[in-house]
Order: sequence, then structure tokens, then C-alpha cells
Amino acid sequence: MNEVIHTTQDIFFSLGDSILEICYLIASLCFIFGLKMLSHPDKARRGNIIAAIGMGLAIIATILFHHKDGQPIGNIPLILLAIVIGSIIGWMVAIKVKMTAMPQLVSLFNGMGGAAAALISLMEFPHIKPELIDAYGMANGHVLAILLGLFIGSVSFAGSMVAFGKLDGRIGDIRASWIRYVNMGLLVILLGLIAFIMATGTSTESTQPLVYLILAIALVYGVFFVMPIGGADMPVVISLLNSFTGVAAAMGGFLYGNQAMLTGGILVGSAGTILTVLMCKAMNRSLMNVIIGAFGGSSASSQKEGGDIKEISLTDAAVLLSYSHKVVIVPGYGLAVAQAQHLCHDLDKLLEDKGVEVKYAIHPVAGRMPGHMNVLLAEADVPYEKLIEMDEINPDMQNTDVVIIIGANDVVNPAAEDDPGSPIYGMPIIKAHESKNIIVMKRGMGKGYAAIENHLFYNPKTRMLFGDAKATLQKLVAEVKSL
Repeated sequence: MNEVIHTTQDIFFSLGDSILEICYLIASLCFIFGLKMLSHPDKARRGNIIAAIGMGLAIIATILFHHKDGQPIGNIPLILLAIVIGSIIGWMVAIKVKMTAMPQLVSLFNGMGGAAAALISLMEFPHIKPELIDAYGMANGHVLAILLGLFIGSVSFAGSMVAFGKLDGRIGDIRASWIRYVNMGLLVILLGLIAFIMATGTSTESTQPLVYLILAIALVYGVFFVMPIGGADMPVVISLLNSFTGVAAAMGGFLYGNQAMLTGGILVGSAGTILTVLMCKAMNRSLMNVIIGAFGGSSASSQKEGGDIKEISLTDAAVLLSYSHKVVIVPGYGLAVAQAQHLCHDLDKLLEDKGVEVKYAIHPVAGRMPGHMNVLLAEADVPYEKLIEMDEINPDMQNTDVVIIIGANDVVNPAAEDDPGSPIYGMPIIKAHESKNIIVMKRGMGKGYAAIENHLFYNPKTRMLFGDAKATLQKLVAEVKSL
């Protein structure tokens, strides 16, 4: 009788393992197709839903079919309670968050992913089995995955929390040359501790204090890693930290032999890395220069003096725009702050009704997170075909009648091309200065995140339209309607 029961259990567990593997495979495919669909706004919503379905399938299959040493997964009520609480909190935050706070939200969520990966490593290390130590007394790849997950996940968590504070205006930049040396020292210590644990292969009881030491140092390193980086470099930092979280999650996939977790981590890690490289290329800077450089928060400024500025009235701006053939709108973080994206779209629709060709020029690092302007304008239902990337629209700038800049600053500053003394020299920009007329909408003459004067404001072709972007656009739309 016992043999029959054991045979039935074996069959059940074998069948459950097969179903679980199939579910993980389907979930992995959902992640891949979902990520692919996120590359286009028209499909992004559906891609996000498909990826979420894949994650839901992986969670349900794990709860139902996962087992270890013949025992099903335990604490199911607590797991379900945690899922419900987390889902409710996530839903409420997503509903209430403003578009201007989206970069902070991305940093916060990314940090939670890093923390989860670090906690997995902390929980798994005490359960390392003696057979994971080889004949030479050295630990194997399983232990390395635990240590790397702890290290990378902790750095991602701490760094993301600092990035959240900087984006939310609660933490300022700390510019000090000694920080880079502290970071190098902390990194050497962390790698040394990991190498020591791997080489000695001693019992988990004796090395547990070293694991907590790695956790503490990694958290400090994460703080110091992000602290000196300026606000204009935040899109790069967020992308880099996102890749860290993906790698940490992939370590968890290695630990559990979980294909879905491994695939998801690899996709996030590789996508974040590629995006980081692309944004560094867009700024004509290396990643190391972003991490230790002065751009994006430095007090350094160009030695070139400004000049006289000219203003334009709402009526004149409306006439100039209405009787143009080509108009290019350059959105920036100021547009997001003012929540004026819907009015901006109203303006471009009015101009198109008058026969004006309107496009949006998108700089890769405009805003405070990767793709910030694309998300902002998509919220206002601006057709994706109107969003033109910098490299594609720059050759057409000389044929553009009017460029209207709303809340952008450093990404249109000609100092990047003609002032070798500028911190942003060499950074590719949207060449608004090559157009026939330029209208700049700003609250005042404040500097951008690079803390330097914008030479475009003093260009003879530039007219300043001062005021809050939302209120000014509202009045400008009314003026265009009245013509």
C-alpha cells in the first residue's frame, strides 16, 4: 500500500514538474514578446499586459506545482496575503502618481526589485549544503550566485533610493573628489570579501558575519555610487540601476533553476545595459565619465558671456506660428512639471488645421528618465509618428520656420557645439539654433540641470515667451483660435 502511495506521489510530482516547466517556458515567451511590443507606443499597453500575464502564470504555477524534497511549497496564506497587499499598494500608487513624479516611481520600484534580490540571497546563504563545497575547499557557482545577488541587489536598492531622493528634490548633489576614491576602496573590499568566501569555502556559520558585512558595505557603496551624480545624468543612472536589478534577479533564477525568473532578469539586465550605452552615446560621454564626471550638477559654467534677450508677445507668437509651413516643438522637463502636454497637443492640432506641418523633436535624455518625453506626449494622445528622434530631425532644422521650445534647456544649448569650455561640449543636441525662428517658453532665465548659461537665449533669432508653460500655452491656443 505504501509503495502505491509513493508511486502515486512520484507520478504527481513528476507531472507537476512538467507542468511547471511548461508554465515557465510560456511565461518566458510572454516576457520576450511583451518587451518587444514595448518598443512601440501603439503596442506598449498590450505588451505590458502580456508580460504581466506571464508573471501571473509563473507565480500561480509555482504555488501549485513547486516542491522541494517531496514537500509542496509552504506558507501559502502568507504568500497570497503579501501578493494582495502589494497589488493594492501598487495599484493605488500607479493611479495617483503624477506624470512629473514618474521618474521617482520608476526609481522606487526598481529599488524594491533590488531589495527583493538581496533578501533572497540573505535567506538562501544559511541553507548552503556541504556538497556545494568542492574537494579543494572552494565554493561553487551556487554560492557565487548568492553573493553576487546580495552585492548587486543591495547596490541597486540603495542607489535607487538615493536617485528617488534626488529626483524628488530631497537630496542634493555632493561634489567631492574623495568620493570616487571611497567608492573604489569599497568596491575592492566587496570583491575581496566575495573572493575570500569563495576561496575558503568554510561553513555558513563562520562566514555568516561576512555576508552581513557585504550587505552593509554594499548599501553604503550604493549610496556613494549615486550621490555625486547630477540631475541631468539621472536618465542614465536609472537605466544603469535597472540593469543592476535585472542581473540580481537573474542570480535568483540561477539559484532556484527558475527559467522564468532567469529570463526576466536577463531581459531587464540586457535591456538596461543597452539603453545605458545608447544614452551615453547620445551625450557623447563614456559611462565612467557619467559616474565620476561633473556634468549635470556642477557649478562650472561656460566662460562665454550672454547678451541681450528679446521677448515676443502672445499675439505675435500666434501669428508667427499660424503662418508658418513647418513648426517643430521641443519638449523638456518644464513641460512635464507644468502638466501642459494636453495643451501642447491642442496647439499642434490647431496649427495643423491651418495647414502647418507640426513635429516634435525628442532628445534621448530629455526629462528625468529614459523615454520621459515619449511617455508624457503619449499620455496626451500625440501620434507616435510625430515624435521624431534627434538624429532624424536635425537635418531638417534649416528648413523649419519656427522651433518652439517648451521647458527644455541643456538639450538645445549651442554651447555643446561651439564652446570648448562648456561642461556639455561635445554632447549631441537638437539644433534648434539652425531654424529660421526660435520661440523659448520659460518661467524665467534660470539655468538647466547642467548649471550653465544657454547661448540659444541670446541668439538673434530667439524670442522669449515668459510665463508658466500651462498658462502660456492656454493663452497661446486662444490667440491661435482667434486668428
